[in-house]
Amino acid sequence: MFTGLVEAVGEIAERKQTNGGCRLRIASSLARELSPGESVAINGVCLTVILAEAQEIHADVGPETIRATTLGALAPGSLVNLERPLRADGRLGGHFVQGHADAVGHIEELRPEADFHWLTVSFPSHLAPFIVHKGSIAVDGVSLTVAGLGADRFDVQLVPYTMTHTSFRGTQIRDRVNLECDMIGKYVVRATELAGLSLMGIRPGQVTH
Repeated sequence: MFTGLVEAVGEIAERKQTNGGCRLRIASSLARELSPGESVAINGVCLTVILAEAQEIHADVGPETIRATTLGALAPGSLVNLERPLRADGRLGGHFVQGHADAVGHIEELRPEADFHWLTVSFPSHLAPFIVHKGSIAVDGVSLTVAGLGADRFDVQLVPYTMTHTSFRGTQIRDRVNLECDMIGKYVVRATELAGLSLMGIRPGQVTH
């Protein structure tokens, strides 16, 4: 379990193909805080540490994770958000993030407003019931608040600290990002489905604030 509060930004040093998957070698000062067998969230995806030495973290990515996330396409030099699991006695500063990406979205727009930035992210239609206005969502492992919502996209506002202390500082239009919806919302939607109730959306392309 994670919180969506990024501890460090790492850099992909190598992506090596393996039988059915790949192994990532990530340069990060967080390596000295990790041991083999422990979990770490990389761009919001929970992986197992295979090796942690000096300033590098090694982790394997399986074929299902490659299919469902952006990790298999990361190139050397890519920046990634890193977070260790939440301790039982730790403070929950973001929201409950499992490290299980629900889908891949796309950056549609990045626009400044004074010292802040607005980020518009499109998402697959099957995620619509799980995303709510003013609710939480993890984008590449970063806990953010949905400030605007449409049928196929949402807006979040990035504070200066988030912009400079996460991989968002290198974000480009049409970049692919891992999305994880709020866990509590998933259970609510599932309960609603079992009760036989339908969920209504709004028009595609429309974003309401």
